[in-house]
Amino acid sequence: MGISFRRAAPILAASAIAVACATVQTTAPGTVGVDRKQTVSPLVNRDSLTKQASLQYRQVVTTAEKKNALNVDRQQTERVRKISSRLIPTVAAFRPDAVGWNWEVNVLASKEVNAWCMPGGKIAVYSGLIDQLKITDDELAAVIGHEIAHALREHAWERASQAANAQLGLTVIGIALGASGATMDVAGMAYQAMFGLPNSREQETEADRIGVELAARAGFDPRAAISLWDKMGRISGGGQPQWLSTHPSQASRQKDLALYSAKVMPLYEQAKAR
Repeated sequence: MGISFRRAAPILAASAIAVACATVQTTAPGTVGVDRKQTVSPLVNRDSLTKQASLQYRQVVTTAEKKNALNVDRQQTERVRKISSRLIPTVAAFRPDAVGWNWEVNVLASKEVNAWCMPGGKIAVYSGLIDQLKITDDELAAVIGHEIAHALREHAWERASQAANAQLGLTVIGIALGASGATMDVAGMAYQAMFGLPNSREQETEADRIGVELAARAGFDPRAAISLWDKMGRISGGGQPQWLSTHPSQASRQKDLALYSAKVMPLYEQAKAR
């Protein structure tokens, strides 16, 4: 005989307490002042997530290599890696430990306008982003800085935590109501967080702000982030590409980027003077 939902309520409450989430501060606020505390779940191990990301990255690289789609254009690859090599040391302003990550940077031959950075510093830039946008070095630094920011803030860990807790709630409800086969695949939740679940607008705004600071500290003009998103809007007919579907609206993003680019201009001037 199944348990009524009313009787299940104490079970749900007890389960919630048992996996009480922790509040963490993944990065220092930097000049841009990103200081939101994040909620993560003990159901998702951060080290395991990073290890899984590394394995997935290796699989992506191996598959691209077999298809002759890995670092096809030598000059393009050198350009992306050179820009990344200037950005990576600047992560120390937000978290010194990240400087020592096992960073990898590759270019994938694809018409897709895309780029990403997995947990632990695994970067991929798609050739379509470079070719279709006719991207400048400053704009490319804005893209890569934005993606690095997601990794610094461990947004994938945050999303995986949310997904795992949601799955746990469904599992407990299923058990309480007598359903069979209710399971929780935390590894699957982690995978989804990296590849399936979109970033929230809050996470995107954080990545924008940290990204312009990383670019400025590396000697790239942070204002290029504004022209970058103008180009993004043009190639998508005034909207945004699919990978940007959950990002802030272009108008609000432009306004925010203008404000925070101005805030980090002294860092840019200092870097240029060195």
